[in-house]
Amino acid sequence: MHVPDGFVNAPVSAAAGVVAAGAVAVSLRGARRELDERTAPLAGLVAAFIFAVQMLNFPVAAGTSGHLLGGALAAILVGPYTGVLCVSVVLLMQGVLFADGGLTALGVNITDMAITTTVVSYLVFRGLVKVLPRGRRSITVASFVAAVLSVPAAAVVFTLIYAIGGTTDVSLAKVATAMIGVHVLIGIGEAAITALTVGAVVAVRPDLVYGARGLTQPLKLRVGGALVDAPAAAPAPVAARSHRKVWITGLVTSLVLAGFVSYYASASPDGLEKVAHDKGIDKKTEEHAAADSPLADYGVKDVSDARLSGGLAGIIGVGVTVVAGTGVFWALRRRRTDDVASTEVTAGETV
Repeated sequence: MHVPDGFVNAPVSAAAGVVAAGAVAVSLRGARRELDERTAPLAGLVAAFIFAVQMLNFPVAAGTSGHLLGGALAAILVGPYTGVLCVSVVLLMQGVLFADGGLTALGVNITDMAITTTVVSYLVFRGLVKVLPRGRRSITVASFVAAVLSVPAAAVVFTLIYAIGGTTDVSLAKVATAMIGVHVLIGIGEAAITALTVGAVVAVRPDLVYGARGLTQPLKLRVGGALVDAPAAAPAPVAARSHRKVWITGLVTSLVLAGFVSYYASASPDGLEKVAHDKGIDKKTEEHAAADSPLADYGVKDVSDARLSGGLAGIIGVGVTVVAGTGVFWALRRRRTDDVASTEVTAGETV
């Protein structure tokens, strides 16, 4: 659903950029509260994983494909504020290095793909876990439903943006119907990927899933024929539990998906591209400013073998994204630590 340059006029693109910048600023502050000893080491990895999975377009209808947007996955794994930043980092890397999503449309893409999907999915997720039975299965179910709804929500937001600043004269009713229809189907794929990933992490390390904190069901023991809650074991200190195994597994998985599996992704246009072509939205599409980039269109320039070129581009993309994301989140985590230390010093001086 990457919007290219030329779909939306300059004033609306600029306004979306202001909205996106404001949301990112708010998210930077909010992420400082979310990035603790469990979340901080994994946030950059989540961004890299989203980048990798977005390369895996899957068929959803005749001549149409879809790919993960990632807002629901990021929000549930590392928190909504951090989730907005994760997807924003991915979109920035894609736009600058791979000519995917227009540079003047970056604000539109962040507003649509990062903010909308993250906010909608997390609100749905939190609402569901409050009414579903407490347990890991409910977390997976809530993840599925939240992800399903986040994708057509993004389609609706794009349609609204296009209604205000679209550069072609087309039937908005037809655009809305086509966008929502195809993205409901894409949402099912998004939900499957999100639920499988969240379920896998919850099964191994539920303490690492931001959305699962405090929601696991207590262990039951049968005493005298009755089920009673087992005494709660003293949890291991958070810092003492290594994230290395999960981090390495996630990084290797991302590299394999981007470097190898992506070659077998569907070559059909994604939902937005298909609708844009069919309805005439793409008549004024502008060439990407980074069209001559060495990594444009997810291939390495001057590497003739398509499989090798795409694989190298995917591996480079995962590497750059994990480094950029980890740098951002490490800095935020460091800032939070400094703030806590400053508060403690101030409190001590007051006493």
